[in-house]
Amino acid sequence: MHHNPAQAEARIARFVVEHLEPAVHGLHWPLAVEAWDCPDAPVPFAEAVRQRYEPVRTGQPWGAPWGTTWFRLSGTFPDAGGIRLSGRRPEVLVDLGFTPELPGFQSEGLGYAADGTVLKGLSPFNRHLPLAARPGEALELYVEAAANPDIAEGFTFIPTTLGDPATAGRQPLYRFGGAQLVLREAVVWDLLQDIRTLVSLMLALPDRLPRRAGILHTLERMLEVLDPQDIAGTAAAARAVLAGALAAPAAAGAHRIYAVGHAHIDSAWLWPVRETVRKVARTFANALDLMDQDPGFVFAASSAQHYAWLKEHYPALYARVKQKVAAGQFVPAGGMWVEADTNLPGGEALARQFVAGKRFFLDEFGVEPLDVWLPDSFGYSASLPQIARAAGSRWFLTQKLSWNDTNRFPHSTFAWEGIDGSRIFAHLPPVDSYSSDLSGLELAGAERRYAEQGAANSSLVPFGWGDGGGGPTREMLAAARRAADLEGSPRVRLSSPAGFFSAAEAEYADPPVWSGELYLEFHRGTYTSQAGTKHGNRRCEHLLREAELWAATAAVRGTASYPYDALQAAWRTVLLQQFHDILPGSSIAWVHREAEHHYRQLAAELNLAVETSLRTLLGRGTSAVLANAGPYPLDGVPALGAAPAPLPADGAGPGRRDSVGVESSEHGWVLSNARLHVRLDAGGLVCSVLDTASGRELIPAGRRANVLQLFRDVPAQWDAWNLDRHYEAPVTELRSIESVATAANAAAASVSIRRSFGASQVVQTLTLAADSQALEIETVVDWHERRKLLKLAFALDVHADRAASEIQFGHIYRPTHANTSWDAARFETVAQRWVHVGEPDYGAAVANDACYGHDIRRLAGDGAPFTQIRQSLLRAALYPDPGADQGTHTFRTTLVPGAGIPEAVRAGYRLNLPLRRLDGVAARALEPLFTVDNPAVVIEAVKLAEDRSGDVVLRLYEAHGGRAQARLAAGFKYAQVQATDLLERPVDAQWLDASGAGTAVVRLRPFQLATLRFRRA
Repeated sequence: MHHNPAQAEARIARFVVEHLEPAVHGLHWPLAVEAWDCPDAPVPFAEAVRQRYEPVRTGQPWGAPWGTTWFRLSGTFPDAGGIRLSGRRPEVLVDLGFTPELPGFQSEGLGYAADGTVLKGLSPFNRHLPLAARPGEALELYVEAAANPDIAEGFTFIPTTLGDPATAGRQPLYRFGGAQLVLREAVVWDLLQDIRTLVSLMLALPDRLPRRAGILHTLERMLEVLDPQDIAGTAAAARAVLAGALAAPAAAGAHRIYAVGHAHIDSAWLWPVRETVRKVARTFANALDLMDQDPGFVFAASSAQHYAWLKEHYPALYARVKQKVAAGQFVPAGGMWVEADTNLPGGEALARQFVAGKRFFLDEFGVEPLDVWLPDSFGYSASLPQIARAAGSRWFLTQKLSWNDTNRFPHSTFAWEGIDGSRIFAHLPPVDSYSSDLSGLELAGAERRYAEQGAANSSLVPFGWGDGGGGPTREMLAAARRAADLEGSPRVRLSSPAGFFSAAEAEYADPPVWSGELYLEFHRGTYTSQAGTKHGNRRCEHLLREAELWAATAAVRGTASYPYDALQAAWRTVLLQQFHDILPGSSIAWVHREAEHHYRQLAAELNLAVETSLRTLLGRGTSAVLANAGPYPLDGVPALGAAPAPLPADGAGPGRRDSVGVESSEHGWVLSNARLHVRLDAGGLVCSVLDTASGRELIPAGRRANVLQLFRDVPAQWDAWNLDRHYEAPVTELRSIESVATAANAAAASVSIRRSFGASQVVQTLTLAADSQALEIETVVDWHERRKLLKLAFALDVHADRAASEIQFGHIYRPTHANTSWDAARFETVAQRWVHVGEPDYGAAVANDACYGHDIRRLAGDGAPFTQIRQSLLRAALYPDPGADQGTHTFRTTLVPGAGIPEAVRAGYRLNLPLRRLDGVAARALEPLFTVDNPAVVIEAVKLAEDRSGDVVLRLYEAHGGRAQARLAAGFKYAQVQATDLLERPVDAQWLDASGAGTAVVRLRPFQLATLRFRRA
C-alpha cells in the first residue's frame, strides 16, 4: 500500500493533541478561587494577604489594563485511598485567561505559598505551580496576577491607547480560566517530550533522507503500542519503541551547540519599568525552580539593575539567587547596568554602564562577567570594543544583526575591531533568535546558517521565552537533554556564556576581523524618535560631568565632602534610561513620560549640586564668575576652572574683541563680524556664509542652508523604530515666513524667524557672536504633526567623499556615496555632538545639543557637486506611543565654517557644556584641578574613586585620530599616579610616564581611552 508521509504526520500530531497532552494530567480536582483587586500600584505579599477576598468563578472577567489582581487558591489534597502516587507529581495548574499569543505580551502571574515563599511565575506556556502538600492536607496558594495589555497584538503596529493608564480605560481584559490540583504523570510527560523532539527533528530533515523516514516509521509503531484508553499504562512501552531512535548518536562532525538558558527581559518596552521589576521576579523564580529540579541547568541573566530591583523588592528570592550564583548555576552576564543602546549614550555614560554593572556583580556576588551580552540593541558603536576591553571584558554577543534589511552579516564568529585598534572576540548566534525553544527546526537552522563552517564548528543558542516571558521551561530542558547526542541533529550541551566563549576561542584562534561599527540596517528611526527623552539624556550626561568635576574639586580643596551616594543614584537613573527601548524612543507613552520626569527631576538636583559645590569653592561675596566644565578654554575661561564674569550690562565676555551686527534689506538680512558674513534671503534661508579669513564661500551657488524639510514618514513596520528609504519623496521645504525680528548688542547679533506649517509652528533664531567663527541656530518647534519627519538641511560647498561623525571617545568616517549595498543601506546614521565634512585644506562642522540622527551625502546639483548635511529633528510615530513627540522642543545647532576635526571637537563640547555664571561669590577665579597641554588629549571625566578612598580619577582620550603626547599637571598634591582600567584597577601602561613631580606625561595612540588614578598624598 502506498504510504503517505503527510497523512502519517497529521495522524501523529492529532493523537498528541487529543490524547497524549490531556493524559499528562490525568487526575485533577478544582480548587476554590477568591480574588482581591489591588486598587492602585502593586503591593507586597504581606499587604495583599490581609485584604478581603471575594469568590471568583471560572470565566469571570478580571483585570483592567495595568491592574493587579491577587487570587487565593484553596482546597484539600484528596486522601490517597486507591490513587497511585508513584510516578506522579502533584501540581497546581492556573489559567489566568491566557491568549494564544506569545508570553511576555499579556497577563502574567507570580505564585506564592501561604507563608509568602515565592514559588514561580505563570505564563501561557508555563502554567504550573509546584506543590509540597501531601494527601489529606489542606492547601493554600496565592497568585499575583498582572493584567498587562497586549500592546503588541501580533505586531500589527496598530495605534493603541492602552500604553498609557490615563487613556487605557477600565474594561477588564481577561477571563479567569480556572485553577486545578493535578497529578502529573511523569512517564506520559517524558513520552510527550520524546515525541516532540523526534517530530521536530524529522520536520527539520530533508524529505527523502533515510533518517527522516526512519523517525516517521518509528513514531507510527509507537502509536500502535499506545492505548488511547490507557495512555498512562502504555506510555512506558511507547517510550521503549522510541528509545532506539533517540539513542542513535550524532555524526562525528555534527555542529556543536552551546545552549545557554536565558530570558531577554526588556527593562521597559511595551510595559513600564514598574512591570519589569515583577517580570524579573517571575523569570528568576522560574529559573530557580528549574535549578532545583536539574542541577545541570545553567541560567545566564544580564543587567545589574534587574538584580538590584530583586534585592530591593524580593529579598528572600534574591537570597536564593545568591546561593545559586555561588553554586555556578545562576550566572550574571553582560557586566552592564542594563542592556543599553550603544549608539546614543555618550562615552562616559557607556563606560559607566560597565563600571556600575561590574561593580555591582563583584560587590554582591564576587563574580565578574567577561562577556558583553547585548542580543537586542539596535546597532553597535565602533567605540564599544575598546570600552569593553578597558572594563576587563573579553567577549561580545549580539543577535540583532540578523535583522538587517539589505545585507547579511558575513560572520557568526569574528574578532571585532574598534576605532583605536582594540579587538574583542565576538559571536552572532546563527540560530537568529534570542528566545529559542531548542526545537529541531531551530537547531537545524543554526547549523545551516553557521557562517564559519570548515574553519570552526560551534555556536551559542540563547534559549528561553524572552521579552519578559518567563525564560526557559522544563520542556526546553527536556529538548536539550534529548538532543545532546542525536543523529541528524547538532550536538547540544547546556552551558554558560563563558563555557561557550572559552571553547570557541580555543577552537578558532584566528577568526576573521570586522573593523568599525556594527551598523544595524533596520531601526534607523531610533536615532530620532521621542526627542524629549533624548534631550533629557544628553542634558543629564553633561550635568553629571559638571557635578562630578566640581564635587571632586571641592573635595580635594577641602571645602566639601564628596556626595558619593547622590552621584551613584544619579548615574543609575541615567543608565537605566539608556536601555535599548527607552533612550531609542521605542516604548509606550508611560515609559517615556516617566523617563522625562526623571530627567527633569535629576537635572534640577544636578544643577543644585553643581551650584552648591561651586559656591563652597568660591565663597560668599559680591563678585561674579563664569565656570567652565568643558575640556577647552572658552571665552577666556580656563578649562575645568573659573574666571571673572563681565557685568550684565556689558554683554561681552572675556576675550571679546570685534564688533558684530545685523543689517536688513529687501533681499534679506546680513549677520556679520570680523570672521563671518552670513546672508539670509527673503525667505530667511541662509544663502551665503563667507569665511573672511580664507575668502571661502561655504554655501553653493543657488543652494541654501538652515532649510527645514518636512517628509512623510510611514514605515512599512516597526513605526517608532524604522525609517524607511522611501521617506525622501515627496519633501516640503518650509520657506514661508510669518514674522521676523532682529536684535544686536556688543556681544551678538541675531535674526528670529517664525514659520507655521500643518498644525505646528517653529521659531528659529540665528545668532552670530562677536569674534566667533560659528553661526548658532536655535530651533524651537511646537510640533503637532503625525507620521512626519522634520530635518534641518545644510548645503555646503565642500567636496567630500566621506564624513566624520563623533562617536564615544572619538569619531568614525562613513562614505557620502552609495557605491555598495552596504553604503546604500547606511542612509541614516548616528552621531554624538558633531559631524564634519572636509577637503584637504577646508571643511565645515555641524554641532548639536540633542540631535543624534543624520544623513550626509554628496549631491550633483546642477553640474556643481556639493555636500549636504541634514539633522533629523523630530518624528511623530503612532506606535507604540500615539502621542510621540507632540509638544514643544528646542534644538541648538552650530555651523562652523573653516573647521577641521579639532574645531569640530571643540564645537561639540562648547555647545553641550556652556559657561555657567555664578553671582554673589567671593573668589574671582578658580584654578583647574588638572591642565593638559595638548588639545588632542581631552579630559572626559574628573571624579573621586569608586572605592571611596578619596583618590582622584581622571578619564581622558585622544580625540583627533592621531598619536598625541600630552603633559598633565595636577593642581593638588598626590603620592602616586597609576594607569587603571575602567574599574580603577591598576594596569601596565607603556604610554604613561609618571616620573615628574606634580606632572604626568601620556603618549596615546589614535582614539586611545585612558584612565589615571591619582593616589592622595
